[in-house]
Amino acid sequence: MKYIIILGDGMADYPVTELKGKTPLMVANKPGMDFIAKNGRCGLLQTIDPDMPTGSAVANLAVLGYDPRDTFQGRGVLEAASLGVELSDTDMAMRINLICVENDKIKSHSAGHITDAEAGKLIAELGSVFKDRDFKIYQGLSYRHLLVIPGGDPRIECAPPHDHVGANLKDVMVTPKTKDASETADLLNSIILESRKILSQHPVNIARIQQGKQPANCLWPWSPGRKPRMQTFQERFGIKGAAISAVDLIKGLAVYAGMDVIDVEGATGLYDTNFEGKADACLKAILNHDLVYVHVEAADEAGHDRNLKLKIQCIEDLDRRLIQRIIAGLKSIPDDVVLAVLPDHPTPVDLGSHVRDPVPVAILDPRVPPDNVQQYDEESVKSGQLGYMRQADFIETVLGFK
Repeated sequence: MKYIIILGDGMADYPVTELKGKTPLMVANKPGMDFIAKNGRCGLLQTIDPDMPTGSAVANLAVLGYDPRDTFQGRGVLEAASLGVELSDTDMAMRINLICVENDKIKSHSAGHITDAEAGKLIAELGSVFKDRDFKIYQGLSYRHLLVIPGGDPRIECAPPHDHVGANLKDVMVTPKTKDASETADLLNSIILESRKILSQHPVNIARIQQGKQPANCLWPWSPGRKPRMQTFQERFGIKGAAISAVDLIKGLAVYAGMDVIDVEGATGLYDTNFEGKADACLKAILNHDLVYVHVEAADEAGHDRNLKLKIQCIEDLDRRLIQRIIAGLKSIPDDVVLAVLPDHPTPVDLGSHVRDPVPVAILDPRVPPDNVQQYDEESVKSGQLGYMRQADFIETVLGFK
């Protein structure tokens, strides 16, 4: 038996007034997801508990059956693994965004989704200016980068920028949770303030402003942690896994889970990602892996941008260009395949931030009769046979342990 999990990051939502009380999933044309729901079993999955951060790291750990309380050490450590950055046990790693600040407020968590090339020039400049400081910045993709502080204290309070668009900077600066963490907090706040001075004058940002684009005029660190200790999928379940994603967070999680990371040319993490390439990579990978985890970020970014039309488009593109392509391709696979679809968390367009509500799940297992759910969305799945699941319930159901 083989297993494919397709995760549409942030595609769940709340009812939207503009859609007459329906969600983007309810109005989107998505016959592939509906096929999985109609021929499988459905339910809800609680990926983020009330006392845990509402982030993709926590949610994806839960989807894969890990207890975030034991394994979550911030996004930075996962992105370090993806970038091949070796961490010592005392290193503190953090995600650090290139953001846009206007009138001392966070205008965008992504600086208008700055390009890799532009971001590379900005990160290189900052690396040169900060070269003698006791930290290092590593370039990732677009606005997403990595900060490593040897001996840094992760007991600090940081504001995820995507959850604080419109906030005054002075209200969301880094604060220490303990007296011993004050030095780390002070260092991070100095990086924020110094980066603003450096980046505001950089030719890349001057050109972006002239082109009517948002400048990437500030570094914003968040999600601190130290290297986690996790069992691999091989150790836990005796299966060989692979992950396909454009996002360093997911790639790093896959590294710690012992999965092969498969890169796809043209995978961007946005609406213009290579959906077909990811589908084809999945169909190829399932031939020599037991499980393939296909992560698509596009709908989440549209939710953060509060772009309803784009979010619906991203859901439909995920369905038409990836899910339906995988379903068609499975006809030539000699093994039976369990096929599952779900988000990691909702990212409501009216809020522009993650929330911890349970997400809709559909699992098509050819060994198990379907329930009576006819379509895939937040409401329809509530009558499904799977009921209300928490964390490891999902992966254990996919693998047939439940």
